[in-house]
Amino acid sequence: MNTPDLYRPLTPEELGPRLSAVPVIAGRVGADPSLWTVKEVGDGNLNLVFIVEGPQGTVIVKQALPYVRLVGDSWPLPLYRAYYENHALVRQAARDPGSVPEVYHFDEAQALIVMEFLSPHKILRRKLIDGEKVAGLGAFLGRFCARTAFRGSELSLKSADKKKDVGLFAGNVEIPAITEALIFTDPYYDAKMNHHTPGLDPVVAELRGNPALKARVQRMLMKFASNTETMLHGDLHSGSIMSTETESKVIDPEFVQYGPMGFDIGMLVANFLMAYFSQPAHRDTDDLAPYQDWILSVIDEVFSSFETEFRTLWESERTGMLFPAALFEDQNQSSRDCCDDLLADIRSDALGFCGIEMHRRTLSLAHNADFEEIEDIALKCRLEARNLAMGAELILGTQAVNTTASLLDLARQFNAKDIL
Repeated sequence: MNTPDLYRPLTPEELGPRLSAVPVIAGRVGADPSLWTVKEVGDGNLNLVFIVEGPQGTVIVKQALPYVRLVGDSWPLPLYRAYYENHALVRQAARDPGSVPEVYHFDEAQALIVMEFLSPHKILRRKLIDGEKVAGLGAFLGRFCARTAFRGSELSLKSADKKKDVGLFAGNVEIPAITEALIFTDPYYDAKMNHHTPGLDPVVAELRGNPALKARVQRMLMKFASNTETMLHGDLHSGSIMSTETESKVIDPEFVQYGPMGFDIGMLVANFLMAYFSQPAHRDTDDLAPYQDWILSVIDEVFSSFETEFRTLWESERTGMLFPAALFEDQNQSSRDCCDDLLADIRSDALGFCGIEMHRRTLSLAHNADFEEIEDIALKCRLEARNLAMGAELILGTQAVNTTASLLDLARQFNAKDIL
């Protein structure tokens, strides 16, 4: 693990001499650091991010900070999260080749990862706010979620290998604790770092005054904290995806842990729904309906691609201890119903996690730019209220949402409602 007394946040001036001594970096950027351009571009909550450009090419350098950047050094964080992010990227690259940036170098003492520079990629959240489309987006993300979920589980892995991996990532204690607090707990009471748009007070009071909803959220927290089905990205949203018009990559898996198969896809779909609900503030009337329909089509494609790929892997890569062929196919019995049942459970979990994420991004500490960039406060309140109300519907499951079509219909219904 990291040696704290050797660590210090690096400056652009220090990176060149340090990294030029690493042969793989010098080979990609250039041997003479005096010819490099180093620029700090990080705008996230937890890290320094540098673009390092030289005569031979460009790399990205990500260095963990020992505190939450959004809050300051009053909220310390362990540097070891870079160690786990590096391991997560390596596993994701193996389980879904080409889906994540290639890692070139990892410096554990400095909590620093050097990786592929993605260009002309742009953060997906910004593309959604700007009204840009990405061809094949839903299919790519559905396959990523299916491949990482299936291949990181005992449906595919040998049980001993998976248990060893669970033990490795179990050391990433403080990062999952942020998820457990900010996502599952803080939105539902007056936590210290919470904030929300003032006009939302009646909706927030109704959510926090609903014991059945809070009980359901806590049951989902129990599942998240105790279920080690597969290795999760842990923070899969439109800010952790970079895209061009035709290609996407998943980034920033520092919240990695083992957990329920439905978590990543639930978080992902929640962020598409929030993009959907926020669109009236970002689009002209003529462009609004077509672009919102496109966002819903991406959600549809995420689920259909996930299920198609999962079933393919079920038939071709089910080599772990779960649902072995010895119990089914070798006895001339089909296991397809088992796969269908498991997919139904994953979908149910995903929708619960989805609703919770829709709440935390408007009530807890870290909000989405989709809503935060809306300057008209009255409009922002109306749109966030729709988001909160649909989130509650998904958490409580008071209206059956057992198909993607029913989920999208529900989104359209809430998009037309005046909650406030």
